[in-house]
Amino acid sequence: IFQMDVHGRIREVLADTIREELAPEHQQLSTEDLIKALKQRGIIDDVMKELKFVSDMNETERTSAPKPSTHFVDREPQVLKKTKIDPTRRYLYLQVLGGKAFLEHLQEPEPLPGQICSTFTLCLHFRNQRFRSKPVPCACEPDFQDGFLLEIHKDSLGDGSKMVDATTMLSICDPVHMVLIKTDTFGETTLVASYFLEWRSVLAAENGITNVAVELLGVGTESKVSVGVLNIRLEMYPQLNRTLSSEITSTQFTLERQKTAEKERLFLVYAKQWWREYLQIRPTHNSRLVKIFAQDENGVNRPVCSYVRPLRAGRLLDTPRQAARFVSVLGHERAALIGGGGGKQEQWCTLLAFLSRSKGDCEDHANLLCSLLLGFGLEAFVCVGTKAKGVPHTWVMTCGSDETITFWESLTGHRYLHRPINPDDPPLAEQPKPPYPYRTIGCIFNHQKFFGNCQPSDAVELCVFDLHDESKWKPMSGEAIKSVCPPGATSSVPPFPPLCASTIDAAVTSNEIEVQLRILVSEHRKDLGLSTVWDDQLSYLLSPALAAYELERTTGVSAGNEEFQDAIRRAVPEGHTFKGFPIHFVHRNARRAFATCLRSPFCEEIICCRGDQVRLAVRVRVFTYPESACAVWIMFACKYRSVL
Repeated sequence: IFQMDVHGRIREVLADTIREELAPEHQQLSTEDLIKALKQRGIIDDVMKELKFVSDMNETERTSAPKPSTHFVDREPQVLKKTKIDPTRRYLYLQVLGGKAFLEHLQEPEPLPGQICSTFTLCLHFRNQRFRSKPVPCACEPDFQDGFLLEIHKDSLGDGSKMVDATTMLSICDPVHMVLIKTDTFGETTLVASYFLEWRSVLAAENGITNVAVELLGVGTESKVSVGVLNIRLEMYPQLNRTLSSEITSTQFTLERQKTAEKERLFLVYAKQWWREYLQIRPTHNSRLVKIFAQDENGVNRPVCSYVRPLRAGRLLDTPRQAARFVSVLGHERAALIGGGGGKQEQWCTLLAFLSRSKGDCEDHANLLCSLLLGFGLEAFVCVGTKAKGVPHTWVMTCGSDETITFWESLTGHRYLHRPINPDDPPLAEQPKPPYPYRTIGCIFNHQKFFGNCQPSDAVELCVFDLHDESKWKPMSGEAIKSVCPPGATSSVPPFPPLCASTIDAAVTSNEIEVQLRILVSEHRKDLGLSTVWDDQLSYLLSPALAAYELERTTGVSAGNEEFQDAIRRAVPEGHTFKGFPIHFVHRNARRAFATCLRSPFCEEIICCRGDQVRLAVRVRVFTYPESACAVWIMFACKYRSVL
């Protein structure tokens, strides 16, 4: 506005208008007259053209970095793209104007310029739109200064519909889901808070602007403890012609809460009745892992079926097996317990919380994989049971149309065919040894169905997955599940966010890790009094092997091994020995990867190789997946003259 000297031009127009309009008879000029005058002279159009709100782009247009950064790869500044505002659409402009009372960081020293420090990042999801704030240093009063432009149209109202008015918006009960993530100096992420913001209070605010102080509570065992307060300003854009009265909005909220509470109460009554019937079949059913409710990160009990729903990955994933690979490269981490005792803190995360920090427990992985497989049109279920030594575990199962049962391990991407053992077979009959690690199964569920296992034994190898046979699997009423899971349920269940494309440049990241590993190897050998000579050609020849390993992990098919072996034979002269060691990581920290490699005697033998004409090689290949997850393959190799 300053650049265009809009103020000066408006003053001129006002002076003209007042001269023209007020000369004849000294009448009052209304705001409408002035706006009309500004419109006629095209000034409003100019201003609208120039005003562009800034929003995150899905950073597809970023070019690769010109030179490797010396520190962490993923600390690149976000590219901001101007978004044109569509004046026929309704937007909610949400500004985060700083935080206060983050008391855990009271003693935190001010970070020195250029020093890497712990940061907070805020992730938002609203009606199929996702946003991420710029990282700010952790402090007692973190300096969040971010604005997010949320389009209210997105999703169910359709593109062609007219601009939504206040009454229509009042019926949109999707909250703005906000997740606060802390990233420490090593790049490790932790979930700090997860909050559902009720934005519709702005519909009753004067001028269509309201300021709210949001108190964030902790997660898991600390879900009743305050973490800090965020100052948030909400603004409707364009302004509403008429605002609603606060009585109307509060009545609407009360009605929604009552309706949800009543549905949940009825489901609870039904679930208790179902459980009583299930226990009457066999007293031993009491010890089976039949999970009807699970606690989310805020300590809220929700039906397990609400954690799964068909999720389409757009163009980001092409096949169910690729989806399984993507889920397996998201980090695995158990929810933290304060104090010992060996118990497992149970916490099933909402999808946004899981994706925002890119790691979670086996339940989170299984729920996401099941949702993606349902999106690919398969009949998929999450299985709840145990692994060896009675450790509780969840995995995914798909039922083929020819009744083949496949188990999918969401933490590794492995698939296993299930062939049940018939306990009534004669004892000499050859029984197949089950290839999968699962021992018992208590129940299976997806977004529409829930079955409790009521076969005489809950051992997976003896289970028959004939889901239509109620003497083997006790079903829950589909209507009851529908009442508390989307699309039947309204506000109690958070909507699923869409997956985001990767923001990692695979080639640049591969290069950076490779350069860092070369330095680490050279330094390590120097400490042992060994010199290091790198063979670039040999390093390049390792690429096909890494590509083949990733292809095999994704598709289960290995290809191209003959060409790789042939190239290596040609590159290693007569009388020389070649050794190679591939290893796989799901993080991008070169120092950590190097420390892990040194623990392997095979790899240590290569890195510390002594001999005549020793040539070393290392190749890194980063494969990127949605949500900036990545599979990192590293191969160390050496060739030397064999002297016996």
